[in-house]
Amino acid sequence: MSKLSEKSLKILEYYTILDQLAEKCVSRKAKQAARNLRPLHDIEDVQELLTQTDDAKRLLMTGGTPAFGGIREVSAALSRSKMGGILSTRELLDIASLLHAANQVRKYGNEQQDNGVHTSLDTMFARINSNRYLEEKINRAIISEEEIADAASSELANIRRQIRQQNVHVRETLNHYVSSATYSKYLQETIITQRDGRYVIPVKSEHKGDVPGMVHDISSSGATLFIEPTQVVNANNQIKILQGKEKAEIERILAELTADVEGFSEAIAADYDVLCKLDFIFAKANYSFQLNACSPKLSEKTQVQLIQARHPLLDQKKAVAIDIALGCDYDTLVITGPNTGGKTVSLKTLGLLSLMAASGLHIPANEESEVCLFQNIYADIGDEQSIEQSLSTFSAHMKNTVSIMEKCGPDDLILFDELGAGTDPEEGAALAVAIIEYGRKMGSLVAATTHYSELKVFALTTEGVENASCEFDVRTLQPTYRLLTGVPGKSNAFAISKRLGLQPAIIEQAKKQISEENVRFEDVLGRLEKERHQLQKQREDADRLRRTAQSEKDKAVTMKGRAEDETDAILEKAREQAARILRDARIASDTVLAQLDEMKKQANTNAADQNLAAARAALRSTLGQAEKKAGHREKKTVEADSIRPLKAGDTVYLLNVGVQGTVLKPEDKDGMVYVQAGILKVNVPINELRIEQPKKKQQPKTRKAYRTAGASPEVRRSAAKSELDVRGMMVEEALMEVDRYISDCLMARLDVVTIIHGKGTGALRAAIQDHLRHDKHVKSIRNGRYGEGDMGVTILELK
Repeated sequence: MSKLSEKSLKILEYYTILDQLAEKCVSRKAKQAARNLRPLHDIEDVQELLTQTDDAKRLLMTGGTPAFGGIREVSAALSRSKMGGILSTRELLDIASLLHAANQVRKYGNEQQDNGVHTSLDTMFARINSNRYLEEKINRAIISEEEIADAASSELANIRRQIRQQNVHVRETLNHYVSSATYSKYLQETIITQRDGRYVIPVKSEHKGDVPGMVHDISSSGATLFIEPTQVVNANNQIKILQGKEKAEIERILAELTADVEGFSEAIAADYDVLCKLDFIFAKANYSFQLNACSPKLSEKTQVQLIQARHPLLDQKKAVAIDIALGCDYDTLVITGPNTGGKTVSLKTLGLLSLMAASGLHIPANEESEVCLFQNIYADIGDEQSIEQSLSTFSAHMKNTVSIMEKCGPDDLILFDELGAGTDPEEGAALAVAIIEYGRKMGSLVAATTHYSELKVFALTTEGVENASCEFDVRTLQPTYRLLTGVPGKSNAFAISKRLGLQPAIIEQAKKQISEENVRFEDVLGRLEKERHQLQKQREDADRLRRTAQSEKDKAVTMKGRAEDETDAILEKAREQAARILRDARIASDTVLAQLDEMKKQANTNAADQNLAAARAALRSTLGQAEKKAGHREKKTVEADSIRPLKAGDTVYLLNVGVQGTVLKPEDKDGMVYVQAGILKVNVPINELRIEQPKKKQQPKTRKAYRTAGASPEVRRSAAKSELDVRGMMVEEALMEVDRYISDCLMARLDVVTIIHGKGTGALRAAIQDHLRHDKHVKSIRNGRYGEGDMGVTILELK
């Protein structure tokens, strides 16, 4: 990468991004990889990196972050083991820690795959060897940097047991001296201590001859001699010998462990590399969550279109999102507006997000954003004044511009901040136009900020060049930081001065100093700005009305669906009730027929036999027809004849059984009529009778049906809400709420619904959208647009 390109990376604060990314890494090698990251130019390589970051985010949402904390730098230790050196306890513990991390990360990957989560990182997880045997052997042998476990070998355990036995023997012997009435009076203190690793007792110097033994030390005052009594010399010597054996056995154990490490060194080194790569990839995913970022689309054309883009180094909760495009309908963008209005931030956002995408990093913008891979990005931004080189601001900027003009070419992006400033305005404007034209001629895309009206006119009159401005509220004297493409910025110097209290006479005098043409141009810009505000307000009103209408439509559809569902439920209940009545009626009819059969046997006449058979057939036919009608959605019954009241002796027709009868008693208070049909005398509801004689072998006609099961209750009309708010919920809780909500919406037959999850880190939004992509009832998913809630909501279209 050229020195000029490196300088542009620094100007665009790319290295600050890398430092923040490195903080997300755990291992030293991953941190170094983060700081060494540079933009790539091969679209397939970049897409692979972006896909890895996408997949790591998915895994973070389903399984959390893998255990990278145990990764240790072991390259030097592996090299020493190959050269025959013996590794220290610290180095061996580091290798055990790395092996433990490898085992944990491999287990993490297997668990995700077992749960059905498959990603492009599966091959990396599969390449991890891990080595439980060596990990456990090291941990079993080494307790800490200073201590080897007794279990490291049977020989070491035996030696240490003998050392403990000798220590007990020595202390018991010395305790005899300390507690003895004969010797305790010779002691400075009744304690046992050590000198040079040997047990001694403190004897008063004047009693040196009273305690036979070897003097190992003298106190600073000379009053105390530390004497090893003759009786424990041999025991102390034995302890020294055993301690030597212990040291030799420890060296042998460390040598054995080192040999094991050397045998597995290639596999350990491979695990270290894979773990560091995964550490780096998951760091990119965590950084994406921090920025509420997403993967952009990569374009093979030289064009960039950022939607709802935010500068990654600003507070993501406060940063104003901007839409900025270049290379689609125009190759040059001229941005105007007041100072501190966001022009420079817009330039840096364009350049920095393009660099991040080319480096395989997610960008804080809408997922529909599209970027290309520029060959070079050149930037001339900021105060370039150099005291050491005796250069003015203009000279320093021009020196940088000269370098850019010498290097720029096709597929490059050039960013100029305040192009042509710092010199005579007329000459500066002309120079700025010429520089932009040269950059365009070389095939580069150009974005520049300026205060010059000449560049506004240049953008208005030149094909392929577009105006943009950073909005400024003159009433509050505050910038809104919104970037408006297609609208040149109006100079607000007079308005701002007036609001700040400058005398009107001075302002009027200043207005006279500018040309009439510039006055007219500024007036036109003012009218355009006013009309834009009016159109923006109308559009917002229209959007609000559209959303209200859509909401009302959704409620109406929901209410209709709910009413139909309740009606169906009522009819189903009526069908069940009718079927139950018919079953009871059939049982009753079978009982009656059985009685008739018994009567027939007693009568024993052919006429009775025929009458009984006919009655049986008519009764069963009527029941069959009634059952058939009960299966329909609407039940039908017969209204009672209301021509005149019935009286005794009237001949009537029983509609439900299809036979004639004679009225014995008229209608009582319960609406029942006592009728004789053949030999049977029964009470029949009046609405099942007709006075007219029916035609022979014809079923009685029924009047227009009406719904049964009593008076139909008024259907309760309610609507499922067209939006669900899950802000503040944990992922699992939110997903359960979303599933219940989708079920309610399907029953209510809603077509389009909104889930409010908020912006935050983006983890909840990503989890919900990923979950819904697997729901067969969801037709489409998108983020909210401006006015709908932006990235804080997800809009669903249901099937």
